[in-house]
Amino acid sequence: MPTKYIHFTDEQRERARQRDICDLLRSQGETLKRSGSEYEWGDGSQKVTIRGNLWFHQYDQQGGDAIDFVRRFYGKDYPEAVAFLLNSSDGTLAISPPVESKPKKPFELPPRNDNNRRVLAYLLSKRGLDREVVYAFVHNQMIYESAQYHNAVFVGCDPKGIPRHANLRGTGSRSTFKGNADSSMPEYSFHWTGKSKYVFLFEAPIDMLSFISMHKENWRDHSYAASCSVSDRVLVQMLKDNPQITEVFICFDSDEPGQIAAKRISDRLFTQGITSKILVPEHKDWNEDVLSTNQEESEVKKPCQVFGL
Repeated sequence: MPTKYIHFTDEQRERARQRDICDLLRSQGETLKRSGSEYEWGDGSQKVTIRGNLWFHQYDQQGGDAIDFVRRFYGKDYPEAVAFLLNSSDGTLAISPPVESKPKKPFELPPRNDNNRRVLAYLLSKRGLDREVVYAFVHNQMIYESAQYHNAVFVGCDPKGIPRHANLRGTGSRSTFKGNADSSMPEYSFHWTGKSKYVFLFEAPIDMLSFISMHKENWRDHSYAASCSVSDRVLVQMLKDNPQITEVFICFDSDEPGQIAAKRISDRLFTQGITSKILVPEHKDWNEDVLSTNQEESEVKKPCQVFGL
């Protein structure tokens, strides 16, 4: 049966979108748990983090605003969700029964290409990464080129060295593709384990490699991880598997989503007695920083080259 059309003004849509989700859940008799500056709500056995009108599902790695929340967890379409949020004191809203999910496919790494030429050209030339750093990961079979689409594949393994996660990045000149292989385990996303007490957490593998490229001194001694999102699941796992790690540097993007997530993770670590510091790139992300640095170095060299020095 088609949804009945309901006209909402822009002001009404924005008011619905800005609805405080914690207030909404409390009005429905739901229980919330305080976690630093945020709240946690249980979606079955999974955890949803809430801050004001925003939410993030820690397992699905998805989030949104209050309208998205009602659509996702209460099974309503857009007009129904907006209408309820504008009149939420008028009644209760029944949570829809969970949809039965299909069995997950077993995790498999994408087939390897017979060489890594396109991926190396992409990482070294287009992304400006340090050759020695990239080759260290390639040598350890943590980066390779996929056979079918020539994507860059960033491999994450468990402590036994068994691949559990693959983050994919398109290497074509116009490609914007990025994503994770089916059934990847986020707690084992792309990472490097060192022996020092320091770990650096990033949003993406290329950000992680960019940071290392700019801070190469003794880099192999430290630990690094790319969450391939703004989650802390890989960090939690690394702290569990490596008790020598006692200090965390959160190195997310400088934009609002990145810094909100960084503050959330920092607050959570504080409650666990773990020292953390937020490092912010000068530009939007660490790859923009490394590209900018490379450009500045290139411009300094040009006059010398002109005079044959």
